[in-house]
Amino acid sequence: MRLHCHATGHGPPLVLLHGLFGSFSNWLGVSHAFARRFTVLAVDQRNHGRSPHADEMSYVSMAGDLAEFLDTHGLQSAHLLGHSMGGKVAMQFALSHPARVKRLVVVDMAPRAMPPQHRAVIEALVAVDPAAYRSRSEMDAALAGRLPDVALRRFLLKNLTSAPSGELRWQVNLSAIHANYGQLMAAVTGGRPFTRPTLFVRGEHSDYLTAGDTGEIERLFPNAQLRTVRGAGHWVHAEAPAEFASVVTEFLSAT
Repeated sequence: MRLHCHATGHGPPLVLLHGLFGSFSNWLGVSHAFARRFTVLAVDQRNHGRSPHADEMSYVSMAGDLAEFLDTHGLQSAHLLGHSMGGKVAMQFALSHPARVKRLVVVDMAPRAMPPQHRAVIEALVAVDPAAYRSRSEMDAALAGRLPDVALRRFLLKNLTSAPSGELRWQVNLSAIHANYGQLMAAVTGGRPFTRPTLFVRGEHSDYLTAGDTGEIERLFPNAQLRTVRGAGHWVHAEAPAEFASVVTEFLSAT
């Protein structure tokens, strides 16, 4: 699984992992800040963006993709930062390959199993065939009845692309995401705790990471600290990019 990535900057390697239905482009608002001190490698995970598609999609398989990515780029270890689904991939990788993670940053995601809160979104996308529409605006109108949140539809429609024939299609592997959705809501698994420095960043108005998650975080990541970004929701890095970049850079640069 040769993952696509967007590289920028100079310095110690920092790998960025996006969330469900995202891509490397989700990090463009903060990559420039990180690139002042790090070589930033923003990847497209399997079944997303420009990376290959696969029928299997679990946190173990995606952690395996990341190990292969580091090998391909000649990296024995790197700082790792993941948001939402990418945060779980980052946690799984740190628990499975602790020596390969210098410092770990998890953005608005807990290690526990999550409720199936995206199921309605996935079912709405599956129900609408892009090939039946001629433009993004037509697709947007077709989804509006099922997904009334305009910002959500705009985010999802970033995954729309054109086939060589000119027909619209999803760039993400929607069928694999649909089939494996239960695994994407599962908890991370691991044996020994990851003992290197770890930062959990949560949005003040998000419920993805709560006080009830503290016990499991302390068990799996005993050297963890938690920072809350005021005024932000689940998309912390998009809603408060300056504060987010400052908090993460300070943590990664600590000695």
